[in-house]
Amino acid sequence: MKKILGILVIAFLGGALSLAGYKLFFEETQVVVQESTPSLQTVKANYVSPILANSSAPTDFTKAAESSVNAVVHVKNTAIRTQQNPWLEHFFGRGSGTRKYEQIGTGSGVIISPDGYIVTNNHVIDGASEIEITLNNRKKLKAELIGSSKDNDIALLKVDTDEDLPFLPFANSDFVKIGEWVLAVGNPYNLTSTVTAGIVSAKGRDLDGNSNTESFIQTDAAVNPGNSGGALVNTRGELIGINTAITSKTGSFIGYSFAVPSNIAKKIIDDLLEFGKVQEALIGFIPYVDKEGEIEGVKIESIDRESEASKAGLREGDIITKVNNIKISKFSDLKGQLTAKRPGDVIDVTIDREGEELVKTVKLIKKVVMPTSKVLGTQFKNLSKEEMKKLGVKGGAKITNSWNPYFEDYNGLKEYILIKINGKDVMSAEHAVELLDQSGNRRYIFEMITPEGKKEMFRY
Repeated sequence: MKKILGILVIAFLGGALSLAGYKLFFEETQVVVQESTPSLQTVKANYVSPILANSSAPTDFTKAAESSVNAVVHVKNTAIRTQQNPWLEHFFGRGSGTRKYEQIGTGSGVIISPDGYIVTNNHVIDGASEIEITLNNRKKLKAELIGSSKDNDIALLKVDTDEDLPFLPFANSDFVKIGEWVLAVGNPYNLTSTVTAGIVSAKGRDLDGNSNTESFIQTDAAVNPGNSGGALVNTRGELIGINTAITSKTGSFIGYSFAVPSNIAKKIIDDLLEFGKVQEALIGFIPYVDKEGEIEGVKIESIDRESEASKAGLREGDIITKVNNIKISKFSDLKGQLTAKRPGDVIDVTIDREGEELVKTVKLIKKVVMPTSKVLGTQFKNLSKEEMKKLGVKGGAKITNSWNPYFEDYNGLKEYILIKINGKDVMSAEHAVELLDQSGNRRYIFEMITPEGKKEMFRY
């Protein structure tokens, strides 16, 4: 028995030594590495939507969309157009080649009051003989044009209804932030109640080809033909702009759209209701044209020494950097602020004068539009009572500017006074434009008084 136990012990020890030798000399050492996924850092953005404050939930557009779609309407305009065929006129007589037909245009509009006032774009209803709007509940109503501004592309409509209509409140567009979520609501391609989302891409945009320098809100929310006149709203369902234009080579949305800021739209609407036309306000200076874009702000090139701006302390060479504490980086920013103001309003203007920051309080003046003849390419102004008494005339129109190459040899006839057109007395600047542009003539005999006080005749 002892012999058997001895053999087992020797066998066990031999196996153990063999295994240890194999481990030591033949098997490679294995290293186990434990991998762990690193935690991601969360960076809080500067702008937080009021709806998202104190919340980790994704952006919810449902409330803003629900209130907006009910306040945005479909606008249909019907215009009567005349088409002439000169060949039929030639062979069958006058009137034979004339054909009248209806032209239909569509767009969007925004209800801004429960009693039926609607804002839209001027180009949506321009030339319309009949305007029909369709509510989100499919109800159709006839609309009346209250007034419009072609330069700002804003029009105001009114519908009569016995019920209070859903409407959108105006927000202060000065407080809109770049990167803020927005919704575009309208009727593209006659698809009613369409909502798209995006962010504010830029502010103070001045579009090339726009006749009036504007201060558009730029967004990447999809806007297509038919959206014009629709609403641009924030996540609270407040109106911050009227969708107006897109930049596109195809006619459809390719990335950016533009809206008239709500502050400008509201001011134009108030003017149309109170005065029947837009009251344009100016500071009263000629800006420096910064072609290189080197100036942060708007530089004053020249200023009338007797103007309100000069009396307030503004000087040539000053750079306007803020209006009522709103930053002014370029002329379109300043234009946007002034378009939202009225003549007589008082504003605080922050200027940079040779490195020193100053604040001046300026009273805005009214922009005076000189009567201009499209036919003659000439701008006129009325004579003062003193001028009429000195010259012994009862009326007349003084030429202030001319773009007519025919008059270049006479320095554009500036300061010449037009007193007769084809034998008819000119009573005022407006009368001169009326006689020139509505007479249908293309041959004129002008009687004028030169700056030296001599009477001369011109044939044109």
